[in-house]
Amino acid sequence: MSAMPGFLVGLIAIVWPGFGAVPDPGYNGYVEADYLYVSATGAGRLSEITAVEGMLVTAGQPLFQLEDSAQASALAAAQAQVAAAAANLDNLQTGARPEEIEVLRAALAQAESQERLAQSTLDRSEQLIISGTATVAQLDSQRTALATAKAQVAQARAQLAVAELPARAAQRSAAEAALHAAEAEAERARIALAERQVSAPAAGRVEKLYFDLGEVTGIGTPVLSIQRDGPMTVLFFVSESDRPKLAPGARFRLSCDTCAPGLTATLTRLAANPQFTPPMIYSRDQRTRLVYRAEASVNAAAGLLPGQPVSLVYWP
Repeated sequence: MSAMPGFLVGLIAIVWPGFGAVPDPGYNGYVEADYLYVSATGAGRLSEITAVEGMLVTAGQPLFQLEDSAQASALAAAQAQVAAAAANLDNLQTGARPEEIEVLRAALAQAESQERLAQSTLDRSEQLIISGTATVAQLDSQRTALATAKAQVAQARAQLAVAELPARAAQRSAAEAALHAAEAEAERARIALAERQVSAPAAGRVEKLYFDLGEVTGIGTPVLSIQRDGPMTVLFFVSESDRPKLAPGARFRLSCDTCAPGLTATLTRLAANPQFTPPMIYSRDQRTRLVYRAEASVNAAAGLLPGQPVSLVYWP
């Protein structure tokens, strides 16, 4: 059949505007939500599940908890280590106890008293030796006693001075390091205990629970999924011939069986690599079968549901 004459096309276009124009590209796709798969950082038995499928949750709301008796015991032990390390450091910084200082002071006073007595005895013997009532041997013995008393005084003073001093710098540094290590271990134990209770990372609706109370979950194994609040995504496929016309930011009119009128979607991603059905070669005749996965964002308030089929028409 020959093509329709040009004058006839023009006449019909006057009566029916748009006749003969190339229609805007249209596509079919489906709605997909953004899901968060919530898991614990450690393995353990589920001791409590507060989340229920279909429940709306806010960011930070508790969802489930693992058994934490071992972690609580580890925290208590770490806190005891901190207390012990702090007491040791305080003891090294303050020197001997007041009672010990008093004992050393009493010993110094006694030594000083012995020194005075020895000095007095020696002075008296030196006077007596002049009169001949004391011997040289007695004088030598008393001089030795005075020297011994003086040495005991010096020793007592040194012991008191050492007791009043704090520990050496190296000892204090070691004690401070031990305290910091104990505090770090306590903080690690505190975090491990807190991680046994898992909260919602974002607001949304609990979609699916994968475990029941009392079951054991592994590290990184999702316990539940949350449909995140926010824009929905429409997935559709663009033909090889339409791909050059589209770029992120392109707009589409969106429609479905139950959609409100006036919905639009914005292209957010267009795949660089094509997808196609069973084995083929890239030839002029076959390349029309190539399609490219595309994603468009739709406002969550549009009332769409995950998996719902929709239609899109390019809106230049």
